Amino acid sequence: MAPILYDYCKMPMGDIWKEDGDKRCKLVIGILGLLVIVLLGVLLIFFIIKANSEACQDGLRAVMECRNVTYLLQQELAEAQRGFRDAEAQAVTCNQTVMALMASLDAEKAQGRKKVEELEGEITTLNHKLQDASAEVERLRRENHVLNARIADTDSASSQDSSCAAEPPLLILLLGLSALLL
Repeated sequence: MAPILYDYCKMPMGDIWKEDGDKRCKLVIGILGLLVIVLLGVLLIFFIIKANSEACQDGLRAVMECRNVTYLLQQELAEAQRGFRDAEAQAVTCNQTVMALMASLDAEKAQGRKKVEELEGEITTLNHKLQDASAEVERLRRENHVLNARIADTDSASSQDSSCAAEPPLLILLLGLSALLL
């Protein structure tokens, strides 16, 4: 005999599981979503607590200070580089000036040597003229001395007067020769 309590399901078994499965799936997804939200909330609270901690604040201050120092150092570096470029430009200008002055100095030296050679030539010429004039003066002095000696022999009284008179022409002659030399 057949049992009495047997109930036959009016729905096929696959449909029952499908209906229950959709509900269960939605429930599991909802629970998992809620767990993820709670977990993210806990992590966010933990991160906020850590972010507001004293060590983190000190780190942020240190980062900001480093950025400020880096910015100042970059400005100083840029200024130093500008100064270096200016100094290089001045050095180039100075080198050009030195080269121009050295060329000018060499030209002046060459001109000075030429002038010295000219002056040495003139000195040599003047020395020859002076030697000739000195020889002429010496010859005239001897002649004057011979003439004075003859006049002294002829007239001893008038020799004193004529020796005094002979000296001024000799003086005039010496002055004339020295003027020619100059």
